[in-house]
Amino acid sequence: MRGRKKKTSTKKLTRRMQGTLLFVFCVILAGIIVVCGRLIYINAREGERYEKRVLSKSIGTNAVLPYRRGDILDRNGVVLAKSVKVYNVIFDPSVINSDKRFAEPTVTALASVYGLDERELYTMLTEKASSTYIRLLRQQSFERMDAFRQLAAENKLIKGVWFEEEYIRSYPFDSLASHVIGYTVAGDVGTWGIEQYYNADLTGTDGREYGYYDSELNLTKVSKPAVDGSTIISTIDINVQNRVEKKVENFLSQWKCENIGVIVMNPNSGAVYAMASNAGFNLNEPRDLSAYYTEEELAVMTEEEELAALNRMWRNFCISDTYEPGSTFKPFTVAAAMEENFVKDGDTFVCNGYRNVAGYRINCNKRSGHGTVTLAESLMKSCNPALMLIGEKLGRDFFYQYQKHFGFGLPTGIDLPGESGSILIDLNNLNVTELATSSFGQGFNITMVQLASAFCSLVNGGNYYQPHVVSEIRDASGATLYENNGTLANVAVSGQTSEFIRDALYMTVEQGTAKPAKVQGYLIGGKTGTAQKGVRDKENQKYVVSFIGCAPADKPEVVVYVVIDEIHDEEKKASSSLATSLTSEIMDEILPFLGIYPEGEINYHVDLSVINPETDENDIDETDIIDPQGGGQPAE
Repeated sequence: MRGRKKKTSTKKLTRRMQGTLLFVFCVILAGIIVVCGRLIYINAREGERYEKRVLSKSIGTNAVLPYRRGDILDRNGVVLAKSVKVYNVIFDPSVINSDKRFAEPTVTALASVYGLDERELYTMLTEKASSTYIRLLRQQSFERMDAFRQLAAENKLIKGVWFEEEYIRSYPFDSLASHVIGYTVAGDVGTWGIEQYYNADLTGTDGREYGYYDSELNLTKVSKPAVDGSTIISTIDINVQNRVEKKVENFLSQWKCENIGVIVMNPNSGAVYAMASNAGFNLNEPRDLSAYYTEEELAVMTEEEELAALNRMWRNFCISDTYEPGSTFKPFTVAAAMEENFVKDGDTFVCNGYRNVAGYRINCNKRSGHGTVTLAESLMKSCNPALMLIGEKLGRDFFYQYQKHFGFGLPTGIDLPGESGSILIDLNNLNVTELATSSFGQGFNITMVQLASAFCSLVNGGNYYQPHVVSEIRDASGATLYENNGTLANVAVSGQTSEFIRDALYMTVEQGTAKPAKVQGYLIGGKTGTAQKGVRDKENQKYVVSFIGCAPADKPEVVVYVVIDEIHDEEKKASSSLATSLTSEIMDEILPFLGIYPEGEINYHVDLSVINPETDENDIDETDIIDPQGGGQPAE
């Protein structure tokens, strides 16, 4: 039907439905009231405990566990360098402020143990209330840390203080063997010496510590341990090193010079027992220049001047500086000529006091001449004309080859940073004059460690061992990772040549230019050296004087090399006797420490009766020069 409207029906809320809704509402309301009441009850009774529990979940620590850098020991196990554990004091205001009872006992404990200002601590608690990490103190001793922990154990209200572990490098003997040991800088990085060369071995791996506070706000830690660095056993003998440095110190107090260096080696392995360079420096205060400069001088130094002074102090003269070796090189010329059969024992040479070479007059140390000398006497009397004749027989090709053969020209590879190479005359420039002067050790530069190592090969039977200052490396558990009992790098000369050189060097000390090197009760062999520095200027000439010796001379167990650069005394500046006497003093003290004891009656196999005992004062005070007349031009 059109126009009819559809009817809609509506339901009314009955009394029964209203009752049901009211009941549900009342139940919900009652539940809310019960929950609110319970929350109020819990907050009143257990709120503090729950607050701590929440805090324990939200606050924790994440710290690095530092490794311990490996120790450096001498050859007898004496500690030369070690890392000492210290503690940083960490303040945690967020924990202390979580309970008003914590502040007073914690602040009082810090003030009593560490002498901190209580007002400053309370200020931190107020101004940095939410902070979790404030470093109050660094590098504190174990004794103080332990004292604080004892107070905390006695009073449970001391909270919010914990300790970071750290290591600092310590050198028990201050400046002893400073140029060999080296030191560390920020970041535990080795600088100079063994510390630098073996830095990777001495360095370990940091661990990690994760900490959280429990419901009682006690710090609970979970950690991954650090791996400590390896221990380095050096070849240095602390007794030998100490006595060498004392002798150097005494020498410097009496004589002034630009540089002085001493090397003591085992010729049968290349191990360095001692190495001293000038006055050294305090390893615990490596930037302290007070041993070299007065307070007034230091006060006016610029930064550039101070840095230059520090680098000079840290520089190891024994391996980093080059100089002309002078007559200490003569045994190498003789040995090379013998190896190539150009000369032999029994050959003689005539010395009239000089030799003309390509128009130059090159003098001997004895201006009147030595007359006829044997091959052994050419070394014993340090005769320049004889050495020039031997060098001429050898020729420039062989001479240059043997310079390289004996290890001159390149670094030795000693396990120390900063080693220099030699400055040799190039083969193409080694003409007759250059060959003549080079034959007795002038015109080219070497380092102390090069000559000492090569000399060892001349007297030990002919074996060249690479010089080294470390004999063993052990990991943190004590297992041996590396061992060096001597690395044979080359066979330098035959046993026959070595025996001849030993005999000649013994005669040099007994009746030749090196008499001051004698040590009562010991067989000593060695060679003196005096070389001019820079331009050959008679009036302002500067010199490097030296002596290298071995003991016992018939079967050497130790080699001692002393070099003195520019003695500040006009009378003694060209005198090798100072170096020779110093070597004698050193040997006299160190030989017993090395297990080398004097014998009752010396009976050496060399027949000294065949040696001409005639000597001259100039044989001791060697002066190997080209005649300065004519300003160094060819003599007329």
